Amino acid sequence: MQTNTTPPYSSLVAVGDSFTEGMSDLLPDGTYRGWADLLAGRMAARTPGFRYANLAVRGKLIGQIVDEQVPVAAAMGADVITLVGGLNDTLRPKCDMGRVRGLLTEAVERLAPACKQLVLMRSPGRDGPVLQRFRPRMEELFACVDDLAVRHGALVVDLYGAPSLADPRIWDVDRLHLNPEGHRRVTEAVWQVLGYDPEDTDWRTPMPATLPPGWAARRIADARFTRQYLVPWISRRLTGRSSGDGLPAKRPDLLPYDVDPGPPVE
Repeated sequence: MQTNTTPPYSSLVAVGDSFTEGMSDLLPDGTYRGWADLLAGRMAARTPGFRYANLAVRGKLIGQIVDEQVPVAAAMGADVITLVGGLNDTLRPKCDMGRVRGLLTEAVERLAPACKQLVLMRSPGRDGPVLQRFRPRMEELFACVDDLAVRHGALVVDLYGAPSLADPRIWDVDRLHLNPEGHRRVTEAVWQVLGYDPEDTDWRTPMPATLPPGWAARRIADARFTRQYLVPWISRRLTGRSSGDGLPAKRPDLLPYDVDPGPPVE
């Protein structure tokens, strides 16, 4: 049952990879916004002095998140911490799921006592061959998320089970990251799980059906995807590099947040 009581959260720290960094919710200045920034903006509008940090860096594996972000987040003493990690591991050709589960468990065990409310997620999956190939690993990861949430009192945002977020139209042309509309829906999902009154009760509802693109348009899109995204991604995997190598956290300090960067690039 919904109430009109605003949850008493005065600070937020976001931990994770490109999903939490905000790719591909691109702003005019070339930076990314994303669901965590949108969530922080909503929370700040209702809580004077609200503070926000986003430690996420694209391409990070769960081991890197545990080593580089978890200790920093735990030391900040925030009211809410969001943790989304492990999916990059499941997409690697070789993945030790036992190790992934162990590292995720370590992260939760360190973060849950360090905040008032830990938020975990079952990440969204785009319909297509990538999801079908890696679905067993993803679902093993999400089963671990559910178990850890029960044991440590964390909230779980189920994006994987939302039909709207499987729609390819919610995803960027790279087929790995949500577009602005996708990030908006994730914001709404987390907002509601935290106990705020809904602003969009239909975020799970699929977009209206449209005619699919024709054969030629699909082939052009496939060629663009392969050239601009798939080949570089495979190259990084083969050379052990990451898109986040050398990049700092997007918002490393827990500071007041009242920035409105304007609409994203369409």
